[in-house]
Amino acid sequence: MAKKVGVSEATVSRVLNGKPGVSEATRQAVLSALDVLGYERPTQLRGERARLVGLVLPELQNPIFPAFAEVIGGALAQLGLTPVLCTQTKGGVSEADYVELLLQQQVSGVVFAGGLYAQADAPHDHYRQLADRRIPVVLVNAAIEHLGFPGVSCDDAVAVEQAWRHLASLGHERIGLVLGPADHMPSQRKLAAARAIRAAAGAGLPDEHVARAMFSIEGGQAASARLLDAGVTGFICASDPIALGVVRAARRRGLAVPGNVSVVGYDDSALMNCTEPPLTTVRQPIESMGRAAVEMLYAQIGGGSVAAEELLFEPELVVRGSTGQAPR
Repeated sequence: MAKKVGVSEATVSRVLNGKPGVSEATRQAVLSALDVLGYERPTQLRGERARLVGLVLPELQNPIFPAFAEVIGGALAQLGLTPVLCTQTKGGVSEADYVELLLQQQVSGVVFAGGLYAQADAPHDHYRQLADRRIPVVLVNAAIEHLGFPGVSCDDAVAVEQAWRHLASLGHERIGLVLGPADHMPSQRKLAAARAIRAAAGAGLPDEHVARAMFSIEGGQAASARLLDAGVTGFICASDPIALGVVRAARRRGLAVPGNVSVVGYDDSALMNCTEPPLTTVRQPIESMGRAAVEMLYAQIGGGSVAAEELLFEPELVVRGSTGQAPR
């Protein structure tokens, strides 16, 4: 390779190890030759030309993901890094395809929010690819075990405790949950928290008080039917769109919200105070979570080691008009 650029092997070594004594023109020539010849750049030089960082999101329909993108993208830009937004479409580009694309672009790192890492039964080979190449990665919200990446999460157990306590204080005794798929880690944590609350009261959580839903209004509407049939009056939902679906399902049965049925969402995403009724929900601290994710990524990009642990952030119950006294 030294021959290709017309420099000594010592000069190439200095560039690769970030040592001084090399002109900027020579440095760029060596890095370009690395790219052209198909060699992998050392971690600290990766993506240096554009200082790109992948930001991989599952969708933009749920307002929580654009909110995370805004915070994370802004924090990256403040550090002189360029976010590359990758969102999946049904039947289109997959998360693994995006990872391949980002590796080709020599990205400096990747932040995933709400990706396949949160689903135990999903394919995870593309994460191993990133780990093998030592690309800095940070995961947002409850990953499966054994991936070995640092992450930031909202505390799902605390979220359920806050919602449950609120509904119980309003006199609701039949409280149910509308969660994501069974292999979805944040939903598993929410379910475990609900079972612990019931166990502490010397009771179990009936199966007919738990439903699984797609993360959408339609998903929430369809999944809540069984819980309404079982006489559930207080609903704790895994996302705001799911909660809006529960409100719609209740109304279509002629039930008043919150007169007959109370509903608590999760996220406090955009416009939830403008719905009818305004949605009571558990707010994720998006600003502090997003900034922490970027700090963890930036430390890794700078060559620092970040422990593969999960930082847990406290959510906050926001009480609005979709919850009220339990029906007599």
